Amino acid sequence: MNYKELDTPSLLIEKEIMLNNIKLMQEYANKNNVNLRPHTKTHKMPYLAKLQEKYGCKGITVAKVEEAEVMASEGIKDIFIANEIVGKIKLEKIIELSKNITISFGIDSIPQVKMIEEVFGEKEVVANVLIEIEVGENRSGIIEKEDFIELIKFIKKCKYVHLKGIFSHDGNSYNATNLKECEEWCMESQKRTLSFAEIAKQEGILLEVVSIGSTPSLMHHFPILEGVTELRPGTYILMDASQCHAAGTLDCAAATVLTTIISRPTKERVITDVGAKGITAQTRKVGLCATEGLGTIYEYPNVHIDDVYDEHAIIYNEEFREKVKIGDKVRIIPVHICPVVNLHEYAYLIDKEGEVLEKIPVLCRGKLK
Repeated sequence: MNYKELDTPSLLIEKEIMLNNIKLMQEYANKNNVNLRPHTKTHKMPYLAKLQEKYGCKGITVAKVEEAEVMASEGIKDIFIANEIVGKIKLEKIIELSKNITISFGIDSIPQVKMIEEVFGEKEVVANVLIEIEVGENRSGIIEKEDFIELIKFIKKCKYVHLKGIFSHDGNSYNATNLKECEEWCMESQKRTLSFAEIAKQEGILLEVVSIGSTPSLMHHFPILEGVTELRPGTYILMDASQCHAAGTLDCAAATVLTTIISRPTKERVITDVGAKGITAQTRKVGLCATEGLGTIYEYPNVHIDDVYDEHAIIYNEEFREKVKIGDKVRIIPVHICPVVNLHEYAYLIDKEGEVLEKIPVLCRGKLK
């Protein structure tokens, strides 16, 4: 069937655009002789993770232990959880996963490592960990070099904790005002990350992995410095309105949400049947990724969602209102695709003619633990 025959709201993925996005990032990694380990929190679909593996990625990244469990159950054998994993329940789940797959996860403090040593020690299993380095996003991760040295020295005393590497996420690149600034921040992030790898070397530890990542910087194919071993972008596979603005074109947007016009109550107001529960209420207001409104209409790229309720999208545009009628279907390019995918049970893979090729379950949907 054609996608316009689907009920709405529906999450659509255009196959050709998605595959082109996959290939471009893989070629970039190959050219720089580094591994690509895509962050699958963007799409949450083992089907797409296997496609990324098919085109050359070395394992995947997830954000949550439950996501790792689902991906492993679907045959993915090499998983990194790019998050600080705390708590006995989660750590015991990782121990169970480690029986059948290669799995590692993030750390950034001694109290966390003490917990890992205790829980993994009970089972006499070695945990593979990567220390997160804070590079400007103002989130988790080691900030001071003294704390990094102290953490390394503590790990050396542990019997059941193996330091596999370090990782960073230059999420601040989303707010860069232009490409030049984005590149500067990307290079500063790499240099800072590599400086911690050098400290580890001075402390007698040669790291197997130095992992970096963020779609805004990596999709522009900035130079990768010697010593970096792995790239971890996520959004690149599907893209969204904000990432497309950073890229300079909407043509790389593979994912859209199909919605139906259900009301035209005034001369300028149009209502569609998807709201915050289908496209979120997220905005991006600054930097390269700045995007007008809460979503962009695919067929009318100058028309944007002005507001959302739980189940309604509101558009104020008199010209658009005159072009559409009740029952028409349009596609919305979301502002931020990652949380949008998590709201849908299935995605529909379509070809460039609009034919539905496959219905893909979003198996990691709601896996938040």
